[in-house]
Amino acid sequence: MGVHRAGDHRAGDDPDLRALIRARAARDAARAYLEDARSDRVLTYGALDAAVSAWSATFDALGVAPSGAVLVDVGDPLSFAVVHLAALATGRRAVPVDTGQPSTEPRRLADLIGGASVVVSDRDPAAAGGQGGDPEPAVPGAAAGQIDPTTFLPSAVRDGEVPVTNPDAPGEGSVVLFTSGSTGTPKGVELPESQLLVVARAVARHNALTADDRGFNSLPLFHVNAEVVGLLATLVAGATLVVDRRFRRTGFWELLAERRVTWLNAVPAILAVLARTGPLAFPEGLRFVRSASAPLPEPVRAALGDIPLVVSWGMTEGASQITATPLGAAPRPGSVGVPVGSEVQVRGEDGRVLPADEVGALWVRGSGIVHRYLFGRAAERFDDAGWLSTGDVGSVSADGWVSLAGRSDDVINRGGEKVYPSEVEDVLLGDPRVLEAVVVGRPDEVLGAVPVAYVIPQPGDPVDVPGLVADLAARAEAHLARFRRPVEIVVVPDLPRAPTGKVQRSRVRTMAGRS
Repeated sequence: MGVHRAGDHRAGDDPDLRALIRARAARDAARAYLEDARSDRVLTYGALDAAVSAWSATFDALGVAPSGAVLVDVGDPLSFAVVHLAALATGRRAVPVDTGQPSTEPRRLADLIGGASVVVSDRDPAAAGGQGGDPEPAVPGAAAGQIDPTTFLPSAVRDGEVPVTNPDAPGEGSVVLFTSGSTGTPKGVELPESQLLVVARAVARHNALTADDRGFNSLPLFHVNAEVVGLLATLVAGATLVVDRRFRRTGFWELLAERRVTWLNAVPAILAVLARTGPLAFPEGLRFVRSASAPLPEPVRAALGDIPLVVSWGMTEGASQITATPLGAAPRPGSVGVPVGSEVQVRGEDGRVLPADEVGALWVRGSGIVHRYLFGRAAERFDDAGWLSTGDVGSVSADGWVSLAGRSDDVINRGGEKVYPSEVEDVLLGDPRVLEAVVVGRPDEVLGAVPVAYVIPQPGDPVDVPGLVADLAARAEAHLARFRRPVEIVVVPDLPRAPTGKVQRSRVRTMAGRS
């Protein structure tokens, strides 16, 4: 049902990442691959090719064997991209590090993967030590602070200490990522280079990216979305990507106009802020806005006006994208589009495939989906036919459009009646004073769980909180069955968020359990 397949390889596709980088440099070495949004720094395709060769030689000199791990602890987006792609393109395991975490994060990740060969970092070594002097490396054999942010070369190559004599390492590279771990130990996901390129090519084709496109990405590069949809899809298309360290709403549209951006990579939280806190000055030439990770709330979509939207759904296990709305298609509220290069199946509690439009557990499979987790964890999520249980709940229409109702962990069982948070949130978002709404379950001794709503009001004038709560309760009574109505509506200035801006529902559930 709703199957759209992207071939693993097409005539003209470069067979691997190293070949792709070389081909881009040979065709148009002076073309900008990445641009820093806040400076005049540019990484051309020619410079990327040279930097990958230099890093390969440095990894060899450091003893990083093929398939050895390279922890990329780099905050500068352009420098991160170079080291990350160099590790991947030369047969190593690239392990992105969230630089917003303490300097001990590389050690934690090294322990999770069972050791690491090297850490590449642009953090201040003295600051990391805390007591002055040379700090103890976060990982044995670490080579911290060895990247030149102006040339993107390793300092050892720049200073002539390591000659570039062997630009390649054999074997297929991979990226190792860890899920959020909101319910126990994080699950490691290893995404091989071939899988990443399959998805990146599917993204580029689905969005009709060409060498003339100029994307904009302020999402964290240690996250799979920015790595595949941003870095790799741009590389596949031979296009340009403008990168920023973080999202800043002040002067946002002016920045996109100045940089001649043709498409924007964003998430619903960013678009909610842009849609509700200032004039929508879309720059001339902006072809579309891409919203990732979750359905876009209808009030936000409506506020964005006529700009073409590509709403997508994905997961780390699927190398970022599983479904997306076709470019130029009429929007469908609550939908995240059609499968792109994957299959999506809806199953009931008994494991049987459900008919169109019935809500159940979403399962996926395809060339962009992993077949296992590292170390054999959570093996029960895979079946013998290659399907993966996503942990999401939703439905598929007769013509293949996928709609999400929430995570299976988020479904609230109220005395035997199932409450899907999204259906309650959509009603609350119908009030123009509400910027965001999140509904979670609170434990109840009699019913098992009851829905509680947290709402973030629009910025601006002070909100009459009692009046807003009363009006939202009235909306719920008018539009929802009794068992779906929140037992409490709490107005808050903000909620716990992941680095991508997505609300961390597990932490909100903890809040609700304490109230």
